[in-house]
Amino acid sequence: MTDRNRQAGRKNSIPAQALVCLLAIAAPCGIAWAAAPSAGFAPASYIGELDPNLVWELLLGGIAVVSFLVAIGIWILAALRGAKSAQLQRSAFIGSALNTLNQGVMITNAQNRVVFCNDRFLEMYGLSRAEISRSMTGRELAELRLARGLINLTVDEFSKLARRPEGVVTELPGGRSVLSKIFNLPNGGTIGTHEDCTEQRQLSRKLASTTKFLESVLDNVPVCVAAKNIDDGRYIFANRAFERFSRFSRDHIIGKRADEIFRPETANSIETADQAAITAPEGYHRSEYSVERGDDKRVLSSNRVVARNENNKPEFLISLFDDVTDRRSLSRELENTKKFLELVVDNIPVSLIVERISDGRYLLANRSAETILNRRREDATGLTAADIFNPREAKLIIARDEAAIKKRGLLTEEHPISTKDGLRLFLTRRMTVLDEAGEPQYLIKTHEDVTDRRQTESRMAHMAYHDGLTDLPNRAAFLQALAQMIEACAGTDEEFAVLCVDLDGLKEINDVFGHAMGDKLLIEVAGRIQASARGGVVARLSGDEFGLIIDGKQPEAGKALAEKLAQTLSDEFVIDGKSVRTGVTTGISVFPHHGSEAASLLANSGAALFRAKQKSRGSISIFAPEMDQQIRDRRVLHQDLSMAIRNGELSLHYQPQAASGATIAASKVIGFEALARWMHPMRGFVSPGEFIPLAEESGLIVEMGVWILREACREAASWPVPMQIAVNLSPAQFMHGDVVSLVHSILLETGLAPDRLELEITEGVLIEDFDRGLALLRRLKALGVRISMDDFGSGYSSLSYLQAFPFDKIKIDRAFVMNLGRNPQSAAIVRAVIDLGHGLEMSIVAEGVETQEQLSFLSDEGCDAVQGYFLGKPQPIGHYDALVGRSAAKGVESERKLASA
Repeated sequence: MTDRNRQAGRKNSIPAQALVCLLAIAAPCGIAWAAAPSAGFAPASYIGELDPNLVWELLLGGIAVVSFLVAIGIWILAALRGAKSAQLQRSAFIGSALNTLNQGVMITNAQNRVVFCNDRFLEMYGLSRAEISRSMTGRELAELRLARGLINLTVDEFSKLARRPEGVVTELPGGRSVLSKIFNLPNGGTIGTHEDCTEQRQLSRKLASTTKFLESVLDNVPVCVAAKNIDDGRYIFANRAFERFSRFSRDHIIGKRADEIFRPETANSIETADQAAITAPEGYHRSEYSVERGDDKRVLSSNRVVARNENNKPEFLISLFDDVTDRRSLSRELENTKKFLELVVDNIPVSLIVERISDGRYLLANRSAETILNRRREDATGLTAADIFNPREAKLIIARDEAAIKKRGLLTEEHPISTKDGLRLFLTRRMTVLDEAGEPQYLIKTHEDVTDRRQTESRMAHMAYHDGLTDLPNRAAFLQALAQMIEACAGTDEEFAVLCVDLDGLKEINDVFGHAMGDKLLIEVAGRIQASARGGVVARLSGDEFGLIIDGKQPEAGKALAEKLAQTLSDEFVIDGKSVRTGVTTGISVFPHHGSEAASLLANSGAALFRAKQKSRGSISIFAPEMDQQIRDRRVLHQDLSMAIRNGELSLHYQPQAASGATIAASKVIGFEALARWMHPMRGFVSPGEFIPLAEESGLIVEMGVWILREACREAASWPVPMQIAVNLSPAQFMHGDVVSLVHSILLETGLAPDRLELEITEGVLIEDFDRGLALLRRLKALGVRISMDDFGSGYSSLSYLQAFPFDKIKIDRAFVMNLGRNPQSAAIVRAVIDLGHGLEMSIVAEGVETQEQLSFLSDEGCDAVQGYFLGKPQPIGHYDALVGRSAAKGVESERKLASA
């Protein structure tokens, strides 16, 4: 303060001195001017005559003027020197003050020149003042720091981010962190502040790590947890279980009130429970209430805890709830929980232990973990595995923990643990939780008792390789056993046989007595086969097919076993007081002659079984190479058939249906049945008896049936004479797709009148699914088409079907018609069917009429219509142009053209 006064006095004395000089000079000058003539300046002559004293006075006055001017100059120089000194003192004062700051400061002027850096700035970045020249710009200083690794961004990025209100944090090589901010000054310059925030960031990381740990625990518990502000009732937290239960995402929940998320009834229940918790003196509230989740009502067990701030005022409401609709017994346990953390952790259905990796101490354990720890969880907190378990167990546990930590991921294993309930199998999961730096921080361990589950899985594994009905090995197990047998016999002269045994008559037994009877028969059959095999491998390969493996000299041993099975299974079975009989057809392949792989041996025995079925039921067939060729040919034929539909190789032939008369002439043609024919480009004509069954087995009959129906309707719609057209529908067409919509669309497409179309079905349509088949038939009949029962008499349940559905027509199977005149039983059956049909007001068509005798018999018995080679073979429709009126139309057209010409 004294220096400032001295400076001020010095500044004030300079003008005073100048004023004194001015007065001293002005006094003599005034005297001299006063002595001069009043009229003005004297002439030169007069000057020469001046008094010497006057001259002396003028000289002194000039000297005084010069002195005055010199004084003024001195005064100005002194004033400038004083201002500069004051400025330097102020700068020194400001610099001294800035150097005492804990923050680094760097100032630039309007030209971006560095005008000041305090000591803290230089110390923070390890710089010296000699490195900062007078002409250095702020950018050059930043580039110097970048070159020394003191900035982890580009200069432009650093400058842009540092000008943000929050600034930018840079990491220094020594692990220190600096928060930098740049502010613009009014004169166009900038001031930058640099603050060491290392400790603050470390504290933030620890806080974030603790928060992340708690959130991780809360997020992975199966109980719903949510928190909300008491002031506005808006949610501020919701864990994953809450998301799954509410079926809303966390983003949708947080920030909203209950009435903005849930239905009014649910929101009111939540609000009531919240208010009860807020007003409760103890600060928490337990309750049960109902909520709506979709169309379902659920009962929730809720525990709400009020969290208070530092002023002991309610600030947050923490809600914990669980769905107890199906397990109300847990609600009492939840209601008795005293603390929020215990409630969250204790209801995890597995034991949970959280271990701090740095020292191996247990930080958290739930009640379920007490079984593993053999002590109360309160006593285990703060201890290590070495403190809890015996040395051998502790060493094993620590080794497993270290393996999980080294993996830094999920490590799962199963091992037995001795508990008070005995030795139990536990599934242990170890998950390493990493901190922000990627270092292991916590180890979360869960132990789940899987003893019962593994027992169930063992039973399921047995079921996976065994037939559920007979408890015999299934196809997968049979193939495994076959592979093991091949491996054991490979390289030796040992032989064994593979038998494919097909049970005869099972379908008929199911149809007559029901599937329950068929299942019981299969169980009895399995028992007899096992008894006959005497230690050989027996398996159930499919519904009515069994597989066997028998060693010994082959094929004699295999054939002997097949004959024994045939004899054993030919004896009647008495089931539920009913006697049923069955038989078996067997195919045999021999290792190594018929294959060296499990699949080929089984396939070859299947090929032998197929050949045996073709011969006759009950026969035994041993595989031969030509059988494999037949199967391959059959597969090739299947591929050719799939291409034939697309390549237009199929065609339709039409067989006449005539009203029954005593002679051919008296039998008037009333319609045709459309029959598919295949002309193979290489094989030539393929019999329908060969490709139709193949199409039905492979499912191609569906695609083929669509083409046949469309082509037949299109052709019939073009006939001048509106005769009936009959088309066969396969049961597969009823099981796949909408056959009613198909028929309707084809009728609309072709323009054929519905009453001209007759759909022929077999009883298989109703056998597969009676109710569905019956419903489809009724819908078809509603379209106006006619429904005919084909191959009547060849099945077992036709009479019940006739009673269930009003068929328009019954077609007598050709097997009965061909024996007319030779077999009295056939005549009786045909006569009975005709009478039955007429009694049900259904017309009768007899198939397979090939002689005049058969035609006469049917006419005499009142059969409505006949069909067979005697009346006409299946031919292209051009062969029957005259019958459908096409020839007459052509003649009229020719006459019309001739007349017009």
